[in-house]
This record gives sequence, structure tokens and C-alpha cells, in this order.
Amino acid sequence: MFHVILFEPEIPPNTGNVIRLCANTGATLHLVKPLGFRLDDRSLRRSGLDYHDLASVAVHPNLETCLAALADSRVFAVETGAPRRYSEPAYRAADAFLFGPEPRGLPAAVLGRCAADRRVSIPMRSPSRSLNLANAVSVVLFEAWRQQGFAGA
Repeated sequence: MFHVILFEPEIPPNTGNVIRLCANTGATLHLVKPLGFRLDDRSLRRSGLDYHDLASVAVHPNLETCLAALADSRVFAVETGAPRRYSEPAYRAADAFLFGPEPRGLPAAVLGRCAADRRVSIPMRSPSRSLNLANAVSVVLFEAWRQQGFAGA
């Protein structure tokens, strides 16, 4: 199925919502350190990350390690202002979607690792800056899953 990569996530409830989303869609969540929260059971429950035992979650010390683990996946960077709409690519099972930290988005060096045709954005009205991270992941992941006929539902 699909992979969701959160690069240096900082807000625990957003990550908790993404964990729940991954549990319900069958996607694997990849968290790239440093994280803005602790991952022990007590902290997870307190932060609303109570679905962590129902989802496949991998924690990586850095982006290079994460991308090496996903060597057979196409990686799409999801970023405000990217040249393609998220709904344009024909997604395949095992594709990965890379999202940046909530307050900053993906750094230019990370974004530059994805070819222009694998950088996608979610359209929104001006003067809006961005969607909540968990909402953005939901929009993109459900489009990819829809294209696969909601396999496994």
C-alpha cells in the first residue's frame, strides 16, 4: 500500500491524526527525526496518538535512511506552490508522500530531491497559506487510495 513520510513533525495531535488515518487506510507512516514529541506509550496516549498500535509506523533517524527503506517507491513531495495538483499524477501502490514540518514545510534541499513532476500541491483559495498537516495528508492519501479502487477496504 502507500507510504506517508512526515519529515521532522512537531505537533503531536497532527501526527496522531495521521497515525489514525494510516491505520484506517492501510498506509505505512514513516517519521523522520527529530520529532517534536516523545514516542513512549504514555506520551502517545496523552497526545491522542492512541492508534499507534493499529498502524504500521517506522521511525527513521534521518531522511536518507527513510528514502533508502523506500527505494522501490516513487516519492511525491507535497508542498504549497508545487507545480502540479495532487490529483494529476496516476498513483501506484507503494507510492510515498512526503510532507514537511507544520510551521515551515519542506526545506529547499529536501524538496529539490524530488523531480518537478513529483512535486504536488493542494489548490486553495487566496490568501490561504496552507492546510493543517493532517488534513493535507488526508486529501492526498485518499486521492491515491481512490485511484486504486480503495483496495483493501
